[in-house]
Amino acid sequence: MEKPLKILPWLIATVAAWSLGFAYNVFYGGELSWLRKMYWQKIAIAESLKENRRLLITGGSGAHYTLDSKLIEEGLGIPVVNLGLDGPIGLDVILPSVIEQVRPGDIVLLIPEYLLLLDPDGLGDRSANFGVAIGQPGLGGVPLKQLTQDTIMLGVPSLRAVAKSAVEIATKGQISGYYSDPISDRGDPTVVKTRQEKWWSLPVNQPISRHAANRILKFRQEVEARGGTLILSLPWVYGSRDKRTIKNIKLTAYYLSKIAPTIYDKDSLNIKTDSSLFADTHYHLMPKGREMRAKELVEQLKPIINNN
Repeated sequence: MEKPLKILPWLIATVAAWSLGFAYNVFYGGELSWLRKMYWQKIAIAESLKENRRLLITGGSGAHYTLDSKLIEEGLGIPVVNLGLDGPIGLDVILPSVIEQVRPGDIVLLIPEYLLLLDPDGLGDRSANFGVAIGQPGLGGVPLKQLTQDTIMLGVPSLRAVAKSAVEIATKGQISGYYSDPISDRGDPTVVKTRQEKWWSLPVNQPISRHAANRILKFRQEVEARGGTLILSLPWVYGSRDKRTIKNIKLTAYYLSKIAPTIYDKDSLNIKTDSSLFADTHYHLMPKGREMRAKELVEQLKPIINNN
């Protein structure tokens, strides 16, 4: 009996330490905590709009950081909500995390960056953790082994993250993260992040994966079952115009168009070569770029919405 009693204090200390780490990562301080908070803020915005017809825009950060929802709303005359999240959550988790917000009459615009379109299994580095953070562990069909391993690791914050938080508390009196900036009343980011590294053109080395095509097809069926309509869009990207990239994007657009109406500039394929339009990544846009993108989306969406 003595041995178990000796282990007990260590066990209690381990559970307490894991709990503190979990609380840091999921609820306050860790990057996942800010992503979780932003998600629930966006869901609250969508739920607050009672109109019979809304435009819900979703995807990864290539949707979140590229929109001017107010301009789109003014151009289309219907409420717009930016439900864009984070690419590493994975397509298989992003889509079911927003489907419950679709109501009869809604238009859902999916703008997936190529990170999501080319993924062979629909899961990313944050898939399991995000599901746990929003109270839906296993969301998107995350395998039990991955879910268990990632959940355990949620109680072990990285030394770098903890050190960063400690410095911020000491110097600023608060902790921040990539997604900790406030969002607008339509879910758009309110802070512009700029790139410090040198720009290079992003290649697209393969067309849409079979898994991504099948998952988006299923999403269309889920949207329609709830009385909504799905529209797809190629993302704006600061990309290469080499033959391989052009071929793969054309194939991607072709396969997407077989699933649902797909909007993009037929000449440029949404490949942009002016780096001044982009913020900190090959997908995120500066305010000027967001304005241009919003106006383009309005012109592309109008005919489809009016026909519906």
